[in-house]
Amino acid sequence: MFESLRDGPRSVGDLARGLPVSRPAVSQHLKALKAAGLVRETSKGTRHYFEIDPGGLEPLRHYLEEFWGDAFKAFSRHAETTIGGRDEC
Repeated sequence: MFESLRDGPRSVGDLARGLPVSRPAVSQHLKALKAAGLVRETSKGTRHYFEIDPGGLEPLRHYLEEFWGDAFKAFSRHAETTIGGRDEC
């Protein structure tokens, strides 16, 4: 469902049409994504539209940057101890 919002805001009904689940199930899923700060909701009349909240992805992006930074440091340390700090091909 999150992936379905990449192209822009969509209504609950529009999202539900493309999925094998009920509209109430889609609403519950969107409610969870909204509570997690990953989507935001706007209303136009009686319709509710949901879109990805880019700010909600910031903590995940930060975590992944730290994760990969730590992984590369560990790999570098491993390579230095395995090769002994020499350039071998």
